[in-house]
Amino acid sequence: MSAEALPTALDIRKVAQRGSDIRAVLKPSDLPRFRALLVGDQGTISTRFRFSRDEENRHLASVEIDAEVEVECQRCLEPMPTHLACRSELAVVWTDEQAAALPKHLEPLIVEDQFCDLMTVVEEELILALPPFSYHDTEHCRKLTRVFSDPVVEDEVEEKRNPFDVLAQLKPGEKH
Repeated sequence: MSAEALPTALDIRKVAQRGSDIRAVLKPSDLPRFRALLVGDQGTISTRFRFSRDEENRHLASVEIDAEVEVECQRCLEPMPTHLACRSELAVVWTDEQAAALPKHLEPLIVEDQFCDLMTVVEEELILALPPFSYHDTEHCRKLTRVFSDPVVEDEVEEKRNPFDVLAQLKPGEKH
């Protein structure tokens, strides 16, 4: 199955039984919580979900997300292009007890009713993939921030005097 937009109400049991493959290309504006962490609406987000069942009859969702978006550089506060790549193996569960019983190589995707919103899954995976801080390389930021600093004039830098020189004059026996 191929789609331009991800379904917001998908019956995981049915698509896992069929072994469906869902692909979509999204824009940052399609994901409001993720969009709030970006500089603008520029960029593309490519998604792929592969649904299957394993030998223990679990419903699995393999998620691949590649995104080209713009975040804010924390040093110079300018837009900065960033590539995000997420790969997750999710097991669909309906309770916390089922999630706790999963093997370590599977992450739980807790679905509270029959349907799952894939847009929410993509949004949460991208939020987790964002680095906590984003920086341009140092030289790029120096070029941008140099405009905000005053030039250093070598002639105006005067040699600082030692404040204790006055005390040396008060010492008995030494006169200057």
